[in-house]
Amino acid sequence: MSCYFIISVSLEPGKDRADYDDYIKLVRPIVEKHGGRYVVRSEGIEYMGKDWRPDRFIMIWFPDRESIDRCFSSEEYRRIMSKRENTVDSQAVIITAGEMYGDDRDKREGKMG
Repeated sequence: MSCYFIISVSLEPGKDRADYDDYIKLVRPIVEKHGGRYVVRSEGIEYMGKDWRPDRFIMIWFPDRESIDRCFSSEEYRRIMSKRENTVDSQAVIITAGEMYGDDRDKREGKMG
C-alpha cells in the first residue's frame, strides 16, 4: 500500500544553509531511484497553532513502506544525511494511504471527467 513520507523542517539559526541546500540537490535523485515522488516542498506555510512552526514542509509519495526503508537506509543516503542533520531540525511521519475522499475518490470511481 502506498505511503506518504511527511517532513517538517526548521532551519537551525546560525547554521550554514549551504550544506542543507546541497543536501536538497543530492537527495532528490536518491528518493526518485527508490520510487519516491515529491508531492509538496514549500516554505509557504500558514501557521494554525502556536507551537509548531516549521520553515519548510515536504511530502513525498512512495509506492510502499519498504521503498521508504530502502531509500533512507541506502548507502547513498547515509553518505549525505549529515548535511541535513548538522543544519536543520526535522520531524517526520509516515502515513499509509487510506480511503480516498472527495474529488480524488470521484475520479477513481469514474464519476468525474
